[in-house]
Amino acid sequence: MVAIPVLGQLADEYGRKPLLLLIVSTAIFPSAILAIDESKGFVYAYYVLRMISHIMSQGSIFCISAAYAADILDGRSRAAAFGWMHGILSLSHVLGNFLARLLPGTYIFEVSVALLIIAPMYMIIFLTETVKLTPNLNQHLRWSSKAYKLVQDRYSSMRYALHVVTSSSTLKCICLVSFFYDMGMSGISSVLMYYLKSAFDFNKNQFSEILMMVGVGSIITQMLVFPLVNPLVGERVVLRIALLASITYALLYGLAWASWVPYFGALFRMIYILERPSTNAIVSKASSASDQGKTQGLVAGAEAIGSFLAPLVMSPLTSWFLSSNAPFNCKGFSLICAAFALAMAFYFAWILPEAPSTQEENGESVEAPLLA
Repeated sequence: MVAIPVLGQLADEYGRKPLLLLIVSTAIFPSAILAIDESKGFVYAYYVLRMISHIMSQGSIFCISAAYAADILDGRSRAAAFGWMHGILSLSHVLGNFLARLLPGTYIFEVSVALLIIAPMYMIIFLTETVKLTPNLNQHLRWSSKAYKLVQDRYSSMRYALHVVTSSSTLKCICLVSFFYDMGMSGISSVLMYYLKSAFDFNKNQFSEILMMVGVGSIITQMLVFPLVNPLVGERVVLRIALLASITYALLYGLAWASWVPYFGALFRMIYILERPSTNAIVSKASSASDQGKTQGLVAGAEAIGSFLAPLVMSPLTSWFLSSNAPFNCKGFSLICAAFALAMAFYFAWILPEAPSTQEENGESVEAPLLA
């Protein structure tokens, strides 16, 4: 909730490439720990490092990558690029799951480290910086003055980022859409495996089948369908269709009456996955060139707040309705509650105003007077 907006600001001020290198590199160390040794102490160290890595990288990698894409593409091409980026991400999940099935358990972490090292090496060699950096005027200050100036700059930058979002009706609305959407979907994801196992006696293989089916379908919808449909109807219509699919998905799982219903409901995941690229496209279109990282970061921060709050309610509610002490017979009641959060997201998407095209050539940032 805190790291993603701050990293988005830093990417606008210090460049996309160094921030992406830092974030991606932190993911190497947890797997490297278990590649060295799998004893109890190393396992605890793995979880500590993985927690730090996820704080740095969970959501922020795509946030800064979206800002990078916005730097090099015009407004008409960004939506398709975001669809391809999300599609490639889905492809990597499918290939990762497939690779994990083939590899012996003793080699998984060694292979993971090797694959993780490829990403920063590729960026060092091929990625070019898109942000024009300003000279550092604080080099000759004492360390205490530098620390104070750093805190002051972060506060001013956060205040400016909040001003950018709150002064735009489109960005305010999309923040609310992202918050309620992630509250609903994160709540479902946090209990889904437990719910399917308890209600329909699903095993890990059946759950894996659903994930593989959804993963392949998501690649097609994001990389092929979204770039074709979006120019015809626009990001707002795609967003509304995706949210309607998410509501249908939640209700089907919550009211599931047979073991085949989750398989049928999973088909809607291939549609609601389009919420991500359409949201990125709307945020990018509503932001100036100098504010891409800040706005993408704040919207991702709103998503993180929803992701944090949802399991606090969903986990005990699911356990209650799956137990013998449930007030009435509806094992998926918690998932139906999640559908109400998704319905709120759909409401805000319905009233979402058209994002005005930012005049990048005339869009001089107002950050300087605000920081002053």
